[in-house]
Amino acid sequence: MITEHTERVRKQLQMVSIDDLVPQDHLLRIIDKAIDWSFIYDLVRDKYSPDNGRPSIDPVVLIKIPFIQYLYGIKSMRQTIKEIDVNIAYRWFLGLELGEKVPHFTTFGKNYKRRFEGTDLFEQIFQHILEECYKFRLVDPTEVFVDATHVKARANNKKMQRRIAKEEALFYAEMLRKDIDADRETVKR
Repeated sequence: MITEHTERVRKQLQMVSIDDLVPQDHLLRIIDKAIDWSFIYDLVRDKYSPDNGRPSIDPVVLIKIPFIQYLYGIKSMRQTIKEIDVNIAYRWFLGLELGEKVPHFTTFGKNYKRRFEGTDLFEQIFQHILEECYKFRLVDPTEVFVDATHVKARANNKKMQRRIAKEEALFYAEMLRKDIDADRETVKR
């Protein structure tokens, strides 16, 4: 005999695949197919200890989080983390299940500082990703934002696209560093 309560519980419990919830033509799905993210592991190999301490944030996830922020124009890392928590497509892109915890913004900041501070590693990685996005026409290099101001660029050749990707990566890395530092100062108080 099925009670009303049992029927309500049965209707609430559903098996859902996060993969089924993200449309096949979603920009993040297209970008994920176009870019071979494994290049990141080779570049950061010496920044991670395979047998020491707690497991760290996967380096690809550590890069994809600010990429989401950059791609969707989210103002701060704190807000980016909040958006990832509730956005299924962002979760899918990062490989996070629906119930899985999103890294706290301070955890992201600490990992970012430990891995990239004092190097140009983040800029190298971000530039490569932007160049790939330009190559596959996933991001338009003729429209860039500098200090939140829209700037029209002449990016009709590979050399110009490479320069724009480098400038964007440097600009964004500096903006990200300032955001993380500001959040760390806020947490200290």
